[in-house]
Amino acid sequence: MTSLSPSLDELVDALRRLPGLGPRSASRIAEHLLSQDRERALKLVSALDRAVKNVKHCELCNTLTDDAVCPICADTSRDHSKICVVESPADQRVIEETMTYRGLYFVLMGLISPVKGVGAEDLRLAKLWERLKSDPAVREVLIATPYTPEGDATAHFIAKAVASVAPQVRVTRLARGIPAGVELEYTDANTIAGAIFARR
Repeated sequence: MTSLSPSLDELVDALRRLPGLGPRSASRIAEHLLSQDRERALKLVSALDRAVKNVKHCELCNTLTDDAVCPICADTSRDHSKICVVESPADQRVIEETMTYRGLYFVLMGLISPVKGVGAEDLRLAKLWERLKSDPAVREVLIATPYTPEGDATAHFIAKAVASVAPQVRVTRLARGIPAGVELEYTDANTIAGAIFARR
């Protein structure tokens, strides 16, 4: 089939590689931006360019931020005795929205998944181990990975590693008030709040 626009094809191909976007959705978005909303397309390009240049990983918790240390880690009013381990910044944001957790975070940026070729060494966990060893204020690690096979494997690995690296630190996990197979990002705030209170 003859391509009417190689540039459009390239844009569609780039969009469909994003999570949750298939070829049809990517095509609709690309065609909408180019045929009806070029001003928004230019704003999107500008915002993406700025984010790529400015956003980095927090030196302490590994989340995405504009600064060397994110605002949560820099907040002295937070409870520095607790670190909540989450899969992604989206999960961190959802927990923050419950307004029930005032501790700190460590963001994995993924989960252990042999099928996808992701091992523990890919999750920057050495940064967490160093933090647990160097900060005597930390008394609890709350594992908030999803109840999926990958989330369970990651939680098990972290719990065993914490017991070895910092045996004085208590390890807990979100209660199963969150349904199995459901990502935190798509769970309502009340359910997450209940799971935080019922952690074990």
